[in-house]
Parts: sequence; structure tokens; C-alpha cells
Amino acid sequence: MNNEFELIIGWLYPTLMSTYGDRGNVICIERRCQWRGYGVKVLPLDQNATVSDIGGVDLIVGGGAQDRQQEIVMRDLQGAKAEALREKIENGTPGVFTCGAPQLLGRYYEPGIGERIEGLGLLDMVSVHPGENARRCIGNLVVEVTASRLARDLAEMTGSKAFLIGFENHGGRTKLGKVEALGRVVYGLGNNGEDGGEGAFYQNAIATYSHGPLLPKNPFVADWLIQTALRLKYQQSITLSPLDDRLAMQAREAMFKRLKVNLPNVAAANVQ
Repeated sequence: MNNEFELIIGWLYPTLMSTYGDRGNVICIERRCQWRGYGVKVLPLDQNATVSDIGGVDLIVGGGAQDRQQEIVMRDLQGAKAEALREKIENGTPGVFTCGAPQLLGRYYEPGIGERIEGLGLLDMVSVHPGENARRCIGNLVVEVTASRLARDLAEMTGSKAFLIGFENHGGRTKLGKVEALGRVVYGLGNNGEDGGEGAFYQNAIATYSHGPLLPKNPFVADWLIQTALRLKYQQSITLSPLDDRLAMQAREAMFKRLKVNLPNVAAANVQ
């Protein structure tokens, strides 16, 4: 164990917001820290969490939820707890937020049935479900990362342009305001199936509709989160040691072929 570095992962409402296997993002970050000998703890940020708990985490993970669970979360995530989470993200704490979690960070979400759910307003975006009879956005997803700083960082880490593979399953349609999209849809529907954008990127927070979960399919993004969290916490330049990601990269290549997506110079991410 490398006692020099330790990260605390804050897991947003794990019993309420873990739809479609998004707990895999937590496991991926945890394992990639452990394989490098870093200390790592997972702290549930649920109804029992305090403002101090939120303030002490180094990295945040939020998953998807059904409309009912999302309402429960938003009733709890109010006042001082909401301010603590807002402060963490504004100050650059990295995180990955999937499906329902970005909707919580946005201005509001309008479900197909029921009243509007107000969000934290951290991300200038709104999400609206067009109605229970509307077709869901379901299927495999390939996204070129276009958020300028993230795209640059990932290219420096991997030596090539970054493309993400995931799986989307959402009824809501998201429209962005003055916030940068995470990327450009190469295959799939993305935020709304109309403007070609997917997700959002703000400070060091990644918002996406990509389930699957996202990070095991794109381990270089997990490493970016870990490296960014360590640099912020310890205020020093930290470069992660490479891991053997050949199996993950082979799976990515197989999916690109299956989807008949030909991408030049795809990120290989720390392959030994």
C-alpha cells in the first residue's frame, strides 16, 4: 500500500441512484486506485450523510434513478447539503454523473407524469420528458469528447483523440444553455436526438447519459478523474503509473467493429 496518497469517493445516494449498473463506475475507480497501491475509501452520500461528509470527499460519483427515486433525493438534497455539494463542484472536485444525476445538477427535470423537479442549477441545462408514449432513447452510444479542456487532457494522457463508448437509456431530452457539451455523438442519440450533443462538462464534472457503466469501458476517463482528484487534494503534479488495459481496449475495438464505426487514432489508454 502506498500510504502517500488516499482518495475518498463520495457515492451519491447509492440505494436510490444505481440504475443500469452505474455502481460499476465506483468499483472501477476504487480498483484502479488499489492496483496502484493508493488508499481509497467509498463514502455513501445519502440521507444520513452530513455537510462535513460532503465537504471531505475528493471525487464524486452519481448514477441514474427512476423519477420517484429522483424526487426523494431532491427532497433530501436541500439547504446546507445542496450548498456543500455545489461548493465542491464549483471548486473543481472531479466527478462523473450519469443520467439522473446530471438532471439533479441542472436547472430542472420535467417527468412524463408529475410535477417539475427543481435541480441545483449548477449546470445550465434543462431536461424534459416528452410524455409516457414517447419513444425512449435506447442503444449503444459512441461519443467524441469535444469539451476543450477535457479533450486536451485525455489526448495528453493517451496520445490520441478520445472517443467514449457507452449505452444510453433515457426518456428525458436535455437541452444545454451556457454549458459545454461533453462531446459529439458519433453513434446513438445523446442528449436529445436532435442537436448531436451528448452530456455536459463543467469545472471537473462530467455529466453524461452513458450507462454501461461508463468507466470500465473507458478506463482512461477513470484515470483522468483519479489524477485530477489527487492533484487537487495534494497540490502537486502527479502522473499515474500505467495499468494493463489490453482487455478493455480489445472490448472497445470489438464494439467499434460491431457498430461499424471507423475511428482514426482511437485512444488506447495506457496499454502495456
